[in-house]
Amino acid sequence: MITIMTPTYNRAYILGNAYQSLQKQTSFDFEWIIIDDGSADNTEELVKGWIAEETRFPIIYEKQQNGGKHRAVNRGVALASYEYFLILDSDDTLTEDAVAKVHHWITQIDGLDGFAGVAGLKAYANPSQSGNTADAVVGGMPPQPYIDATNLERGKYGLLGDKAEVYKTDVLKRYPFPEFEGENFLRETASWDRIARDGLKIRWYSDVIYLCEYIEDGLTKNIDLKAYARNFQGYTYCSKLLLETRFGWLRIHRCGEFAYVASLNGLSFVQAKRLLGASWSMMMRGVILFYLRKLYHKVCK
Repeated sequence: MITIMTPTYNRAYILGNAYQSLQKQTSFDFEWIIIDDGSADNTEELVKGWIAEETRFPIIYEKQQNGGKHRAVNRGVALASYEYFLILDSDDTLTEDAVAKVHHWITQIDGLDGFAGVAGLKAYANPSQSGNTADAVVGGMPPQPYIDATNLERGKYGLLGDKAEVYKTDVLKRYPFPEFEGENFLRETASWDRIARDGLKIRWYSDVIYLCEYIEDGLTKNIDLKAYARNFQGYTYCSKLLLETRFGWLRIHRCGEFAYVASLNGLSFVQAKRLLGASWSMMMRGVILFYLRKLYHKVCK
């Protein structure tokens, strides 16, 4: 069985879509944990109404002080009863056969060493969001039915964009998201890349199991460099991890971006370099690349 966990904040107006998609599953071998991240709307009343209904799967609801998605996920992992853990965002849905497919995939890696979990594809709930109605898949897909690779090896196989990862719950307990006081945003790479750094693989499948909305008030559309500045400790943590685990232009670009984000918090170039632990040459090249990209986007608008 798997735990499906939904972090939510003021999403009562759309959370029912996720609930209905779970009601339509062809397999009900799962539990649904909802972590309410301090909502001020009627989320609690809505969910308690569902709990009172006769559903074919258990619903666990807990409300916490607003602290961000990463804290909600950590709490969901702590509450999880089952071996595998899937994060279903509050504005998204699952395909009707998602749970059944995940259970099938899990049986394929049972007994194999070195696996952190399995993953399927995400697709746009509204195909026109992709810019190409003939291909609604988010990012790239495996060139064969599945690929075994770490999260850090995805680029090598063209596994770009968001994916629907289903991690082993005990792995997530060993690699929780770090929590920084006063900050409510942290990139998921803070956990996923640590798991990959230690060599744990995902079996990436070419089947769509997850439908994305990417609505206007979602995290994806509302995280910018100013948000990184407001959550600077977490951003610094992820930046150091990137320099440790990535190569090439990604490292150079992050150095330039980091210098800029640090400047928003009043830090000098020298202070940013010392904090990040990067070389002078990498920082200088990063700053040049970062501002050339900013100039290019400004000219092209």
